[in-house]
Amino acid sequence: MQPSPIHPVLPGDIEARSFAIITEEMGPTDFSPLELPVVKRAIHTSADFDYAKNLRFTPGAVEQGLAAIRAGAVILTDTQMGRSGVNKRVLERFGGQAECYMADPDVAEAARTGGTTRAVASMDKAARTLTDAPLIVAVGNAPTALIRLSELMEQDAHFHPALIIGVPVGFVNVVESKELIWHTCNKLGVPCIAAMGRKGGSNVAAAICNALLYLASGRTPMPQTKETP
Repeated sequence: MQPSPIHPVLPGDIEARSFAIITEEMGPTDFSPLELPVVKRAIHTSADFDYAKNLRFTPGAVEQGLAAIRAGAVILTDTQMGRSGVNKRVLERFGGQAECYMADPDVAEAARTGGTTRAVASMDKAARTLTDAPLIVAVGNAPTALIRLSELMEQDAHFHPALIIGVPVGFVNVVESKELIWHTCNKLGVPCIAAMGRKGGSNVAAAICNALLYLASGRTPMPQTKETP
């Protein structure tokens, strides 16, 4: 079998061509004009069109995420990989910052003494300490983080993140944790973006954050039709 032909593409055109292909292959959707770039960014980072089916948005979630970013939000991730993937240069233009507590000694000690996970301990630390700026929590790995977030929001009426991005990946309690956080956020009126099912990952969490950052900074949407090679 002969290999498929290689299409010459200038380096600066690769992303635009990728998004044009995504747009063509997705076809018509029911996503809002602000939701659609988020979905496309998740597909772009994963090459997985299932995100056009499994990404859910509570009403106004993108708009509230953008408002939080413009107000100097803290983005808390549950992995260093997720934090590394967030475009911190754009975030810092709005006065925001990206944090991950998973490697903090006090988090490790709290997890050890409490017989729990670092993800749970890091959510507890966030609830105690991240109170001065809007909080966006982006979970791409640990379902226990979403479970603890749900508990914290139910227990403390003052702990309501500006946005929760729930996209952990895996098999054990992943589906259940997403269903739980989706239910809790809808019940309490907390904005949420979740990838239902088993798929997700820190790369997808970071991609969703970056889609919001680019929207907040007024970045022009990618082309809506595929260009001819």
